[in-house]
Amino acid sequence: MKANIFITGFSATGKTSVGREVALALKWEFIDLDEKIVAKAGESINSIFSGKGENHFRSIESEVLREYAKGSNQVISTGGGIITTPENIQVMESHGFIICLEATVETVFKRLQDQDKSDSNIIRPLLDTPDPICKIRSLKNHRQSYYSRAHWTVHTDNITQSQVASEILRGWQILSTSGSVRQHTNTEDLAAVVHTSSNSYPIWVGWGIIKTIGDRILNMMGPTTTYIITDTGVEHIASNISSILDVNGIQNHIYSFPSGERSKNLKNVRNLYGWLAKLNAERGHLILAVGGGVVGDLAGYVAATYLRGIAFAQIPTSVLAMMDASIGGKVAVDLPEGKNLVGAFYQPQFVMSDVQALISLPKRQVTSGWAEAIKHGLILDSTLLESFENDFDKINSLDPEVTTEVVRQSVSIKAHMVSQDEKETLGIRILLNYGHTIGHAIESSTGYDKFLHGEAVSIGMMGAAYISNKKGLITTDQMKRQFEVLNLYGLPAFYPDIDIPATTLALRSDKKTSGKNIRWVLLKDIGSATTDNNISQSLVQEALTYISQKQYKNAMKNI
Repeated sequence: MKANIFITGFSATGKTSVGREVALALKWEFIDLDEKIVAKAGESINSIFSGKGENHFRSIESEVLREYAKGSNQVISTGGGIITTPENIQVMESHGFIICLEATVETVFKRLQDQDKSDSNIIRPLLDTPDPICKIRSLKNHRQSYYSRAHWTVHTDNITQSQVASEILRGWQILSTSGSVRQHTNTEDLAAVVHTSSNSYPIWVGWGIIKTIGDRILNMMGPTTTYIITDTGVEHIASNISSILDVNGIQNHIYSFPSGERSKNLKNVRNLYGWLAKLNAERGHLILAVGGGVVGDLAGYVAATYLRGIAFAQIPTSVLAMMDASIGGKVAVDLPEGKNLVGAFYQPQFVMSDVQALISLPKRQVTSGWAEAIKHGLILDSTLLESFENDFDKINSLDPEVTTEVVRQSVSIKAHMVSQDEKETLGIRILLNYGHTIGHAIESSTGYDKFLHGEAVSIGMMGAAYISNKKGLITTDQMKRQFEVLNLYGLPAFYPDIDIPATTLALRSDKKTSGKNIRWVLLKDIGSATTDNNISQSLVQEALTYISQKQYKNAMKNI
């Protein structure tokens, strides 16, 4: 068991106060690293920065970290920038678990203001600027990819200090039981690590990284036999992976089925069982799901159930799969009665997203995928939403640097929510279903062949936003902002030909229920979401009628 807990995160996320509470609960020693730096330097942190510069401060910070990390049974509160130094990350990973405290830009700003009012002697550099929110957002964006390296993340916006401490303790218990993820090469591509009760696994995101797939499999599992499951749409990628595995001496086989949601059925599951049986597949072998969400769901379900579980990994090739479907272990197949009604929670060994694969996709598929990433921005990270608003030209043209970064940010959000609520029992992960209640109903009522998943979710988000607005949670302007970003990327926001009775019937099969009521995910702000089990049938019908309007501009005027 690792001996320390390192608490990091941006300013005003509560690292020190929460750290003291966690230490008290564990009966461990609490160490405030900033206090130790001041004691060692003989001057305040502000004085070090102003007199000798940030580089000098970081040097002292790293030295103090190395000194105290050698101890055990300690809760160590760190500065918000400590994790931006790779050597510091290695020290913390080697001597404990890294817990990141998160908060939105708006929350950070308000807390800093409140601290400033309560103690006028404290200097707040982040507030000493004409536009403090812009400064906070810029610095936070810069650090976000580093914060994603944490073993566990707690979002502190709407919970008490004691609740934050409880979440840290829960995370520590899970991490201590399962152990930290094995250290891997290519850490520069590591977007996040998912920690669950069953295992921990890395998510790699990069441009052109598929060429390293053989080395990574050998590093993690050795020369195991590999079964590549794909569909007809991306057979060329699967064939390329097969060639790479051949070069690495990894025996492999390929199974391909027709692309499309209609293939995600029990008949194909049975066919795959037979294929694996003929090849004498064993538990120690590896299934590689190469494709979009349909491939990942189908291959993952087969992996979860064949021989009561065979190892598998996700190689997502679509935007949607990279940002959503491949992360979290939700695997399933459809029934005629509804989508994903037969499934399991089964975690992969790793997820590897080569963003370069998106170049070969039809434009419509790429566009559909952005819906899930935009959703992540709407429900949890307003800065990600701003990236989609401000960087449209680069994202639309699949600029390698910008596109990889937004995928990485979105992946990090999904990964951390999965780590906190693996099986949707705590009311955290369910927030990822924003737009999916109506979206799934539209898919089901249209036979899964009229809309791509992201398109249906986009329409569903407008329906959910309408309900949010009518419940007094968001303003009309916020609702319009959602519409405008969806419209900017060519995503449908309305469905004039919707069959309201059929969609209503499909809603009754929704899996996200509490008792007889659907657990609706609603917006309460840009970057913040909530759930509501008490949405009247009349309001649902009103929302369905709203998204059926043919005149989009009029629809926005008539909110």
